[in-house]
Amino acid sequence: MALFAKLRERLKGVREKWSGGISRLFSSGKIDPQFWDDLEEKLITGDAGLDFTEEMIDFLKSEAKTRRVKSSGELRDIFTDKIAEELEAVDGMGQEFSLKNKPLVLLMIGVNGSGKTTSAGKLAMMFKRQGKSVVLAAADTFRAAAVDQLKIWGERSGVRVVAQGQGSDPAAVAFDAWKAAESSHADVVIVDTAGRLHDKHNLMEELRKIHRVLLREAGEDRLESVLVLDAVLGQNSAAQAETFNSIIPITSIILTKYDNTAKGGVVISIAKKLRVPVRYIGLGEGIDDLSTFSPRDFAEALMTSEQA
Repeated sequence: MALFAKLRERLKGVREKWSGGISRLFSSGKIDPQFWDDLEEKLITGDAGLDFTEEMIDFLKSEAKTRRVKSSGELRDIFTDKIAEELEAVDGMGQEFSLKNKPLVLLMIGVNGSGKTTSAGKLAMMFKRQGKSVVLAAADTFRAAAVDQLKIWGERSGVRVVAQGQGSDPAAVAFDAWKAAESSHADVVIVDTAGRLHDKHNLMEELRKIHRVLLREAGEDRLESVLVLDAVLGQNSAAQAETFNSIIPITSIILTKYDNTAKGGVVISIAKKLRVPVRYIGLGEGIDDLSTFSPRDFAEALMTSEQA
């Protein structure tokens, strides 16, 4: 209950901006053409995606008929369960990274401003608190500030940071970090990369090179390609996910700035399109604000009325 209460409180802004309107719809008592039109509008404007929206409307209409539902309130739990089930159907959704095969390599990718370096630092802190040994790799060699930022995270968490000079080969930095982790029997290697605009061909080719090096050294079972997405961007984030996935196989997603967005449905949209698990969501700027994503708690928290 404590976890649910915390998530519900942290998602309050999202609920008010997005599904607060949905909650009110399900409290209206009416099931008429206007109800279905309003629900469709709320889902689409909340970036749940057109496919899911159409599927959800058809599903609820069918359930209402089959169960002889007379009021919108009776559909509320059915709606919530459907959201949770859609998310839970994605393998790995909401699960923490497995350390079965060590060292685990987390290749952090995403566009500028997505919260990639901060997420890398928060993950390092999280693993350290679990008693795991971690190596950070400063493979964003284009910006000295990015290396400095990662070093600060390393100092905070007591984690070794492998870095080279500005302009050096990012793949070489990633390789060195892997070797350092392997020789020291570390549990996790977290590789921070430059923020990449998905239309920049050279940068994408460089990302492919980093991935090839790590795949060769670590193997598929020990490599996670983690896409960090800014939830505020809604469907633009979903489009980024599809583009990056066409460059290298994305295996996990971290969704940041979730507490500041009206685009609450983007989690559903990404799950439907890519079948890639969202493992963590960022619910603030603090060190502890990277939370394991729970599909059931997510669905219930969003659909809890503001008075609850």
